[in-house]
Amino acid sequence: VQLVESGGGLVQAGGSLRLTCVTSGFTFDDFAIAWFRQAPGKERERVSCISNYDDTTYYADFVKGRFTISNDHAKNTVYLQMNSLQPEDTAVYYCAGGLGSFWPTNEDYWGQGIQVTVSS
Repeated sequence: VQLVESGGGLVQAGGSLRLTCVTSGFTFDDFAIAWFRQAPGKERERVSCISNYDDTTYYADFVKGRFTISNDHAKNTVYLQMNSLQPEDTAVYYCAGGLGSFWPTNEDYWGQGIQVTVSS
């Protein structure tokens, strides 16, 4: 099982980035894929999740209306479109996958993480 993130980087406040998580090694439609983030000195937190079974989506309150999660079943890929980025969105963003329809856990599959930095 592999999950590989890309698309991070440095952006000014108010800008946008799109993160990509390319997955392999499992049946895509059986999994939920989520984005988590961890800022320096803070706990890892949930950002957004999508069930590839029925495309149900979940969002943390602090990203509702700004971030959009989506998937491409043909490419086994999940995206996180991040708009109106703010400095407090600066973190390492992780893609994670787990069997079922809900948020993956620490025991599931995780990518290496990718840095997102938002300058003020």
